[in-house]
Amino acid sequence: MNFAIELPPEANPLNPQTLINILTKASSTDQQQVQTSTQQLQNWEKEPGFYSSLQSVFIETSLSLEVRYLSAIQLKNGIDKYWRKTASNAITKEEKAVIRSRCLESGINEPDRRLALQNALVIAKITRFEFPHEWPDIISSVTKHLRLASQLESNPVHLSRTLLILLYIIKELSTARLQRSRSSLQSATPEVFQVLGKVYIDKVHLWMRSLQDGGGGNALASQAVSDSLLALRVLRRLTIAGFEFPNRHKEVQEFWVRSRLHLAEMLSLLRLYSQSLQPEMQFQVQKILVQLSKLHLEMVKVHPAAFALLPDSPQLAKAYWSLLCEFGQTFGSQSAVTPSKIGTDGDAEDKDIPYMEKISLKGLLLIRACAKMVYSPSQTFKYQHAEDKLEKKHSIALMQTELLSETLIGEMMEILVTRFFVFRPRDLRQWEEEPDEWERREEGEGEVWEFSIRSCAEKLFLDLVINNKDLLTKPLLNVFYTVASTCNTMERYSGLTDIAPQNSDILLKDSIYAAIGLAAPVLEAELDFGKFLETTLIPEIQIQGPGYNILRRRIAIVLGQWLTVKEGLNRPLVYQIFQYLLDKDDLSNDLVVRVTAGRQLKNIIEPYEFTAKPFMPYAETLLGRLMVLIEEVELSETKMALLNTVNVIVSRMEHHINPFADQILSLLPSLWLQAGEEYLMKQSILSILSVLMTSMKDQSHRFHSMVLPLIHSSIEASSESRTYLLEDALDLWAAILVQTPSPTPEILTLVEHLFPMYETGTDTLRKSLEITESYILLAPAPVLESSARFLSSFTALLASNPKREASGIITRLIELLIQSAENFGGPSAIQALTTVLLDTHLFTQLLTSLHDAYSAHQTSGPNRAHPVIDGIVETSHFSVLARLALANPSSFVQALATLSPSLNSSFDDTITWLLTEWFSHFENIGAADRKKLHCFALTALLDLTPHPWIMRKLQDLMGVWTDVVTECVEYPDEDSREGGRDTLVWWDPDGLKPTDRPEAPEHARKRNILFSDPIHRVDVRDFVRARLQRSIEACGGQEAFQRDWLVDVDVDVVRSFGQLGIL
Repeated sequence: MNFAIELPPEANPLNPQTLINILTKASSTDQQQVQTSTQQLQNWEKEPGFYSSLQSVFIETSLSLEVRYLSAIQLKNGIDKYWRKTASNAITKEEKAVIRSRCLESGINEPDRRLALQNALVIAKITRFEFPHEWPDIISSVTKHLRLASQLESNPVHLSRTLLILLYIIKELSTARLQRSRSSLQSATPEVFQVLGKVYIDKVHLWMRSLQDGGGGNALASQAVSDSLLALRVLRRLTIAGFEFPNRHKEVQEFWVRSRLHLAEMLSLLRLYSQSLQPEMQFQVQKILVQLSKLHLEMVKVHPAAFALLPDSPQLAKAYWSLLCEFGQTFGSQSAVTPSKIGTDGDAEDKDIPYMEKISLKGLLLIRACAKMVYSPSQTFKYQHAEDKLEKKHSIALMQTELLSETLIGEMMEILVTRFFVFRPRDLRQWEEEPDEWERREEGEGEVWEFSIRSCAEKLFLDLVINNKDLLTKPLLNVFYTVASTCNTMERYSGLTDIAPQNSDILLKDSIYAAIGLAAPVLEAELDFGKFLETTLIPEIQIQGPGYNILRRRIAIVLGQWLTVKEGLNRPLVYQIFQYLLDKDDLSNDLVVRVTAGRQLKNIIEPYEFTAKPFMPYAETLLGRLMVLIEEVELSETKMALLNTVNVIVSRMEHHINPFADQILSLLPSLWLQAGEEYLMKQSILSILSVLMTSMKDQSHRFHSMVLPLIHSSIEASSESRTYLLEDALDLWAAILVQTPSPTPEILTLVEHLFPMYETGTDTLRKSLEITESYILLAPAPVLESSARFLSSFTALLASNPKREASGIITRLIELLIQSAENFGGPSAIQALTTVLLDTHLFTQLLTSLHDAYSAHQTSGPNRAHPVIDGIVETSHFSVLARLALANPSSFVQALATLSPSLNSSFDDTITWLLTEWFSHFENIGAADRKKLHCFALTALLDLTPHPWIMRKLQDLMGVWTDVVTECVEYPDEDSREGGRDTLVWWDPDGLKPTDRPEAPEHARKRNILFSDPIHRVDVRDFVRARLQRSIEACGGQEAFQRDWLVDVDVDVVRSFGQLGIL
């Protein structure tokens, strides 16, 4: 019995034979050997000489294909990881030189195409790193080999391999973003282009001549086709990436002309010799045609001006249009019923798209790019110099006159609508076989249209109609009136057409309706859509029969398109139509029809014109059928789209949704369970719950038992779903708090989850702070009991975010806590909260930041200091102090006295710099209510008279009083100071309460705390008068006040204050 002992990987030194053995084992079918060998290869990655040894294995043709292939893969991966100089354990300079010196020859001589491809990829990756500095001659070397290989006596394999290497080098360099790399490629392009162009032309001539001579199946012709395809692939990339202005180069102009000629010639040859050509050669020629169409399309997209100015480009675009017209004759289905035989009527297997369809799609994209060049030049052209501007102007004029003539535009509109808007047999088959998936694809957004002829045709049609409204409106409407009849006669909708005969072609009618829907913004004033809805769409939607599901789907889409632009339509009638389309019991309403109707209902409900009351009679049925449909569909993406429709309905109905809330919520728990790890679906559910809670106002509390556990599971730190659902869960949490009339134990339990969120990112932090504000308003007593935890978190946030937006939100929350404490417990509660502010060092944080601002403002000149806080942030810091000083001046001053020693300052010094900075900053406060708050706070300090530190600021106080009274008080007569009112005092608390809809409970709470604020309860003149009079009395009366304090105030300041009439 034999035993195989596996040595640890470290025990195998790197040498050629060992490497071959390990590679052999790694490519075997024994999983144990593969695992051990792979580990050994990983250990060798950092060994000097490993990658050059891999290359030695690769170029040894006597070894097995599997071993050589694996060595090439290892080498390619190693270049990605270790070729950069900055990489850890980077390949040495000497080893790189060895690899570079052997890869070109080995690739050219490699007989196996699979290995040659891997070697080409290796060379391309090295070139990306090394060209032009470390490997400056790589492109010239390949070009030299290309010249040699293209000679008749050369080995044909050499030409194919050289072209393959060049292809991947150019591919790699053309994707480089650095200007240096692009410039290097462009400098090397002319020589390569010349040699390559000759190879391409010679090979094309060879196989074309052979084909015409009847030798379409010989090996020489087949090899020539393959080589010409490779050469063209390289030329295509070189033409686009190798020239900054392709139209300015003669060689490109010549190649461009040949490309157009070859496109026509090869199409003709394929038609003539389709029977005699071998399938493989026929396939290669078709690929050449596709490459030519890619070249033309990329030119117009990347170099629009160059495309227009290259020889005969307008004629090229017209040639593509002729090709499209021909292709369009077999594009659409001839019947609205799914064909029983697959592969007829222009049909094809989905995985095997015919080459003519690929070329036609490229042609359609090219024509749209040409139209964009004329209609949207600012989005198409990029220019830097005067010559570029002139080329742009010339290009637009050329395309406008040579291509987009009125005649051709009219023809394009007709062909697009009547041929390319029509469903194909495979569309109808997929509709029947995979309705869910087909409907999702049809509703696809983004850049999906670039891969579908019908979608691209719709885009081009829209461009033409929008930019040629006067030219196309009447012809489009004439075609529409011709096919829009469902009876033997039809009424005239306007004076543009006569009575039209019946037309039962469902597919044509679908395509015309599609055009009318797309052009809704253009036709809105020209077509009486309301009459069309009542006289045509209503009868058509009730027709039962094969194929009429197509028309029903289209009607739903058209209604969704028109109701977003047309006002005054019969909305109840539209709601009835959608009720009808969502009826599962009607056999003509298959899944595609109902899902489309469900999607489009969103567009019916969203417009501003929507009002809830006319919708109420239809809401229960529509919502019920939507819910049934959501359960029926299988694709999560479709479920989410339908949920989005429900979301919009809930949002737009507002409080009117209450009677239907149970109906909606009954479905959501099962959807949540079905979603599993489909977090996008769960996000949709959380979103609809947020909107529902908001719409239901205080009635939302009925569903807390269902919703709060979802929030808990989504925000819990240990939850796997937290990463995906946190943002939506926070939105739902916030919505619930806003609409909750009174706190419950379940809601208060969630508070614990707030504290970890204060340490998270900006978006989450902002929402967490909004939720904190809601808790302070909803449950001030429990929050005040936990104020130490909140204020400790706020202290850390202020220290780490001194200048960010979060700072303003945090200081506003602290103000709210102070107001809540004052309303809840008066001066004693303020005293207790002040103690917490000191214990949590929040007071210290505020004073430290303000002292930094004060110190910085004492400096000047070019070397002046810049404060950590300034402007609005400094105002927010002072606002917290203002709330404290206004609520309880004694507690505020006592807190300053307590903190002064820890700040290495006496109380007198602290209060002096603080008041100096405060009064100095006052002129930077912009909002009137903020000014009044700070005015009240500074004035409240007069209650502590006769302290000299406040009396010494009497001149500053009088300036503040004059400023605030002048801004806030409005007098009936501008020349008199009699009467007048403080515009910030609101006498009617219920004046801000909405009367036309229920109010969110939190809005009432905010209004209550707003009206409890002295800023909005007390006239500024009364407040100043009362404090000033008490201060005068405390100073010993008017005479003592005048002698000791007022005498030091500037006469003009006293005069201005006196004119206010306060005393």
